[in-house]
Amino acid sequence: MNTHEFQAKQILRKYGIPVPDFYIASSSKEVEEIIKQYQLQSAIIKVQVHAGGRGKAGGVKLATNPQEILEFSQELIGKKIINEQTGPSGMISHQVLISPAILIKKEFYLGITINRELASRVLIASPIGGINIEKIAHEQPNQLLMLPIPLEETFRSYHLIRVASFMGWKGKQIQEGVAIIQSLVKAFKETDASLLEINPLVETKEGHLLALDAKLSIDDNALFKHEDLKTLFDPSQMSNNEARAQQFELAYVALEGEIGCMVNGAGLAMATMDLIQYHGGRPANFLDVGGGASQDKVAEGFRIILSDSNVKAILINIFGGIMNCETLASGIIEAAKGLEIHIPLIVRMEGTNVEKGKQLLQQSGLKILITENLTEAAQQAVQLAQSVR
Repeated sequence: MNTHEFQAKQILRKYGIPVPDFYIASSSKEVEEIIKQYQLQSAIIKVQVHAGGRGKAGGVKLATNPQEILEFSQELIGKKIINEQTGPSGMISHQVLISPAILIKKEFYLGITINRELASRVLIASPIGGINIEKIAHEQPNQLLMLPIPLEETFRSYHLIRVASFMGWKGKQIQEGVAIIQSLVKAFKETDASLLEINPLVETKEGHLLALDAKLSIDDNALFKHEDLKTLFDPSQMSNNEARAQQFELAYVALEGEIGCMVNGAGLAMATMDLIQYHGGRPANFLDVGGGASQDKVAEGFRIILSDSNVKAILINIFGGIMNCETLASGIIEAAKGLEIHIPLIVRMEGTNVEKGKQLLQQSGLKILITENLTEAAQQAVQLAQSVR
């Protein structure tokens, strides 16, 4: 689950990481109240969307007087940001972050993420901040330090000295920087984050370190442990279908094809999409209903797929393991009857009670094409989707 910048900063503050003052507004009236209450004379105004690259997309403004703060805020509230991270549909900013302008001497980068190759959480540090960390890694790899976080969740002294030296911190900055790193590690662990970064971490004119911008992504699978973090979810930052899918605990990602996919299991879903592509079609979505798919989940999956007007056929690829094929077939039948599906429906089914499941589908009276294997299912889905055009 992604969060907004202001939410990530609230988390950082909770763990004692220094963050500059900031205020959130979603209307002109709120902006006017903030300007008056805090007597702002200049400020940085930022759109709040779940994407980076906001500045290049026109989503960050420097206001040099109260009137500009109001005008720029009015311009950015409701603004749609479109870049590589948002996708072509873009994301709308329903609120802005207003922060007093700060004089900056230098920018750094600090972040923690999961390194799959090392099977470890890693600290990433760079004396160059404010730009995409991938760009630094590609163009200036010598300016990037990556340290696996020890199992005991605490860096040894020599680790911290190495980071401080690499970042070029001097005097009191070393103490401040080390404290920030230790707090960042603790915050990452306790929020079950998949990414937590400060970019940029800045040196002020007084020589102190401040987290000027922050990004936090939380592992969806751990949210059941964090009722407080669940409240940070903003459905406006994703499509209606993705928001609906999240509500029903369905793993859904919209694509741009014409064949809707409903599969139980992420690996099986990826294989299904690959075969559709291989045989000349394009998947319209990734949709994993999970190993314990209920009738309600299957029905909602159908609704989500059918709400995409580009879908010309639906391919269901089911492996009955945790839930057997007979139960899944019943769910498919009930959901399909209730929704009156008028486009081709192709089903490939294997696993526990597969024959009983197929028998139920055949006797349902629905126009369901049952195939023997995944290759045949993908081929039939592509052919039928093309014929619908």
